[in-house]
Amino acid sequence: MAGLSLSLAACLLAVVGGADPAHAIAHGEAAEDGAYPFSVKLTMFGLPAPGGGRRDSSCSGGLIAPQWVLTAGHCFKNLHDDRVSETVARKTVATIGRADLTGTDGHDVTVVAVKQSTTADVALAKLSKPVDDIEPMRLNRSKPKVGQTVRLTGYGLIDGDDTEPPTRMQVGQFTITSVSKTLLGMSGKAPRKDTSPCPHDSGGPYFTTAGNGDAVVVGVVSGGPTCPHTGADRSGRIDTVASWILGVVGRDGPRATPSTVASKSPSAKAPPPSQRPLAKRPESLVYGLALPVGGLVAGAGLIALLMSQRGRRRKRFRHRLR
Repeated sequence: MAGLSLSLAACLLAVVGGADPAHAIAHGEAAEDGAYPFSVKLTMFGLPAPGGGRRDSSCSGGLIAPQWVLTAGHCFKNLHDDRVSETVARKTVATIGRADLTGTDGHDVTVVAVKQSTTADVALAKLSKPVDDIEPMRLNRSKPKVGQTVRLTGYGLIDGDDTEPPTRMQVGQFTITSVSKTLLGMSGKAPRKDTSPCPHDSGGPYFTTAGNGDAVVVGVVSGGPTCPHTGADRSGRIDTVASWILGVVGRDGPRATPSTVASKSPSAKAPPPSQRPLAKRPESLVYGLALPVGGLVAGAGLIALLMSQRGRRRKRFRHRLR
């Protein structure tokens, strides 16, 4: 995926608290046209540069409401390395619903405001106008589990030594390896064990797929070693800041009109490994709510019992009317 050179990454993409810079997806796979339309590239034009002058840079993110993009907090930092609630660059543009950056699909919308979480490396970028024809991601609300498989999309570099990003969004599968109060450990799973985020993947969404097909964002790229590499990167955990996010955006984004949602590629060929359906978790529900499988069985039995009793009461009631 596309990203900064390592020197630029150290300036702009350093994780809060002095952690290593975040990187983009190395050894991932090119996303198909129309896939994961909620994915966002944030391009910053005219960022203040150390020593004076201006430069351009970028991060990744995901649409979570018609007018809000979820990304990493360190994507918006000043020259003092402080995370700030402003765009910093002369102009910041969100490209949404466009897997191939050389094409014209989706939208280019200006970012007009930024909100920073006070507890996690998570930020919200407000768009100048709503995007109503792309279905936003839902927010995970339950504690992620070690061993769970997630998917990542991003627009960063393909290798930490690259200087130019690819023109197509990249995707890979990862496994959650650790869970702390504000961070998740994410290790590459497919297409390779060293699939890993690179510069400009910062803020890219790690997500699962709910039973109804909705994407549920679990974390955003925060930091890690130079890519590619094996072992874990760090991602900002979403369930612990979901209440704050909803306090800003109002609620989970409404479902887009089906006729206008960007569709996945009509190609009949089998998708590459990192883009195949994630393993289903029967107990996982939309919005991250979870109920143990045993609870589902017990609940089904209780419903059956109540329905049976209701039927007997109706029979007794009809009997009295005769």
